[in-house]
Amino acid sequence: MTYSKPNTIEEFIMDAPEESREIMISLSDLIESTEPKAEGGISWNVPIYKYHGVLAGFSLAKKHVSFGIDSLTAEIRETLEKKGYKTGKKTIQIKFNQVIPKIEIEQLIGLQARLNESKK
Repeated sequence: MTYSKPNTIEEFIMDAPEESREIMISLSDLIESTEPKAEGGISWNVPIYKYHGVLAGFSLAKKHVSFGIDSLTAEIRETLEKKGYKTGKKTIQIKFNQVIPKIEIEQLIGLQARLNESKK
């Protein structure tokens, strides 16, 4: 990635190494299609989508894209780990050669959207 700070999600993706772009474009499309009212932008120098608070986001690492969401449950984390994804408390690492776990991410986005709505 270049050292200029991106102003948009599109700039962030286009400044990233080519092997990471497809994952980030797919994540962005998945977030937007799962919660169409979410607003995307750059916060903390990474793409973040907001819907009644922070919904989800992603960042770039050397060999993977990290998808972050507060609603990542132990059950979904376990399912993802069985499928070969490395997870953290609130993150899913998607290596450049892995397929995005769409079903699980859609579930998480839906859950986070409902949690955020209940806080308003």
